[in-house]
Amino acid sequence: MIDRVKDKVVVITGASSGIGEATALLLAERGAKVVLGARRVDRLEALMSRTADAGGEAVYAQTDVKQRDDLSSIVKLACERYGKLDVLFSNAGIGPISPLDDQRVEEWEEMVDINIKGLLYGIAAALPVFRQQGFGHFVNTASTSGIKTTPNQAVYSGTKFAVRAISEDLRQEAGDKLRVTIVTPGFVRTDFVEAVTNAEVRAKLVESRDKFAISPDAIARMIVFAIEQPDDVDVGEIVVRPTAQS
Repeated sequence: MIDRVKDKVVVITGASSGIGEATALLLAERGAKVVLGARRVDRLEALMSRTADAGGEAVYAQTDVKQRDDLSSIVKLACERYGKLDVLFSNAGIGPISPLDDQRVEEWEEMVDINIKGLLYGIAAALPVFRQQGFGHFVNTASTSGIKTTPNQAVYSGTKFAVRAISEDLRQEAGDKLRVTIVTPGFVRTDFVEAVTNAEVRAKLVESRDKFAISPDAIARMIVFAIEQPDDVDVGEIVVRPTAQS
């Protein structure tokens, strides 16, 4: 059986922890060349060593998705190092959720800058490369909060609804040579809740996380599933949530 993951070049933003980290390690095990982007260089260095231990190959670049030049640079790094770019996995995202009455406007702006503008900067960097190559795959992390919103999640949900809308339009514009996959996780056991500054909301999230959240590995397996499909198969969206999540 042909291994369609081996030797693919995959850029991952938000690679230093959680879903990004788990996906990088699984791809490395399958023989992909991963290009790791995140803000925490120490975590990237450690992850690069772990990908080597897993039998893969990796490079990294400190990447803040709020900076358009950082996205351009990491795409350029992938192309210069490996001669192509097969997949851009736009995974970086934050979710400091809180009631609107808290008026945490700076946090709202940060979610918009990272979750929406960061996604768009990645598309702007990779789309011309994919067009020139005649192939390429966008994989974008949304959330079940982008399907159904709940109290305290107005801005976060809004950004994830936007991720799904942008991704679906991108799919329709992409033509028959490019692929677009939306990965829509439910509650995953990551450091997501650490960014929540409202103590009451954070305590409830921690309780739920500890009770039923699933491993990032579960999401990583779905991402690899989408990547390994034949070039003429486009996995449009994968929703992965805990069985206990309402």
